[in-house]
Amino acid sequence: MKSIAYCLLCCVLLVQSISTLAITLKKEEDIHGFHLLHGRKTTRIPFELHSNLIVVPVKINASDTLRFILDTGVSSMMLTNSELAQKLGMKSVRKMAIEGIGGGQPISADVTIGNTFVMGQMRGLKQTIVVMDDNVLRLSELVGTQIHGIFGYELFSKFVVTIDFQTSELTLTTPQHYKYSPKKGSKLPITIERSKPYLDAVTVFSNNQEMPIRVVLDTGAGHALMLNTAASHLQLPQKVIKAQLGVGLGGEINGHIGRLSKVRIGQYELNDVLATFPDSSSLGMKLSPNSPQRHGNLGGEFLRRFKVTFNYEEGYIVLKPVRRFLNEKFEHDMSGIDIRAKGNDFRHYFIESITENSPAHQAGLQIGDQLMLVNHEPVQTLTLSEIYRTFQQKEGKEVQLVVRRDGRLVVAEFALKRVI
Repeated sequence: MKSIAYCLLCCVLLVQSISTLAITLKKEEDIHGFHLLHGRKTTRIPFELHSNLIVVPVKINASDTLRFILDTGVSSMMLTNSELAQKLGMKSVRKMAIEGIGGGQPISADVTIGNTFVMGQMRGLKQTIVVMDDNVLRLSELVGTQIHGIFGYELFSKFVVTIDFQTSELTLTTPQHYKYSPKKGSKLPITIERSKPYLDAVTVFSNNQEMPIRVVLDTGAGHALMLNTAASHLQLPQKVIKAQLGVGLGGEINGHIGRLSKVRIGQYELNDVLATFPDSSSLGMKLSPNSPQRHGNLGGEFLRRFKVTFNYEEGYIVLKPVRRFLNEKFEHDMSGIDIRAKGNDFRHYFIESITENSPAHQAGLQIGDQLMLVNHEPVQTLTLSEIYRTFQQKEGKEVQLVVRRDGRLVVAEFALKRVI
């Protein structure tokens, strides 16, 4: 009898468990936005850092694992591959034009609805995803690994997000379960305007000027600091170089690169900081008169020197310095080479451009050369970020490249030279 009673009790408990699980799953199905599965309060997501950009594994609908850049500066989730969207059955409800930083024309895109977005133990149902008609950004070639899209605001608006650049790990915590304490770092107020985080606790020092500035915190930018001189009335540093600064949604971003003697963020000061200064045609004309006032943005090369926590709901960030990163020098390329990654695995590296009279130019390297060895290391074992770091080492350091040109191998040797 006890045995039967025990079995009945087990059956009741099992039914209750199944019912509870069913109710939980039903509640999760009813949630449209991003949420953690099974009532979790927190979860961790591994990421890779490429060119100072945070790349995370995600899935859309019934896809295999895709790779998205986590970008605080983007308000809408974007997929850069229209063919992939068709394979995943993503249905367009309307067309739209996307305009971004750069000198090109607006990009045509499709707005798709009803998508499922999964990242580890985090899921979003009935998500709207913008699909670009053409992959004009060519992010995979620039970053050196397969990139399928970009997202940001949807995640940061739902969770407290901690980015640990030492462990290459994101921690997502539901806002009601996150508790700040001073041991987590310095707390600085931010405001969220048009889906972007703005920080006022920044001061730059240059040309004997000290100027407080307002910046967007932008994890989707690889540089340290970008400044709009027209908005900030900050003069260019005495020494600058002209450069293509990157690629935006609107095309190439051109301008200058220089150094600021010091940048203060909260209580922390970083010296001899590299800053980029876009031309007005690339930046100023693209900012609507109704856009929130800003003087520039802080990107990944600056932010990676801290453990950063974003709390959009409470309106603050937490910065905890990583000592071994905080003291690293800010360096620009010293070779004169710009590289693009090609091939299915993006481990075939080709010289895209060469600065005239640079060390690489004087060593006889040419546009179109395919890199085979970097300091005796096969390039298949190196990421694009690792190759660029080789070109940013100590001035005077010797570099040897073996390249393939017209079916033959060519050896080039040169010493790195600091240009800024």
